[in-house]
Amino acid sequence: MFRSGAFVAEHISPIDDQQVQPNGVDLTVDAVFEQVEPGRIGRDDKQIGERRELDPDADAGVPTYRLSPSGYVARYGETISIPEGHVGYVLPRSSLMRNSAMLHTAVWDAGYTGRGEGLLEINHEIELEQGARIAQLVLARADHEDTYDGSYQGENLD
Repeated sequence: MFRSGAFVAEHISPIDDQQVQPNGVDLTVDAVFEQVEPGRIGRDDKQIGERRELDPDADAGVPTYRLSPSGYVARYGETISIPEGHVGYVLPRSSLMRNSAMLHTAVWDAGYTGRGEGLLEINHEIELEQGARIAQLVLARADHEDTYDGSYQGENLD
């Protein structure tokens, strides 16, 4: 069973009231990266390819990314903690799809804490303001044997 947006909000910070939805919480874009070196995924290890953080255009008053068709990595602005007994799913907001863009994500296991990332696929030029809501986190109750203790635990926490 999926949990209410109010429940999800208890496990995310910082957030404002506008981010809390009936069935989840909207996540904002904090930074956008372009991968510049190849990565590697082996059977027993992985290596994330080198990335370059894009500079938003600040001339518009609000920092804005002007993105051409390509694949990017978007880092979320919120710290998320997936509680025990739950699994998290991050889904794109429909505004992205309506603008020929998509956000691809993965399952977030119980026990994960960090500021996650998603693959931002741009199919037509788009302007994306820093702090714009691009995704929604939903939590579902789930049985599990252990909690997350992988290499992304605590990612992007300064």
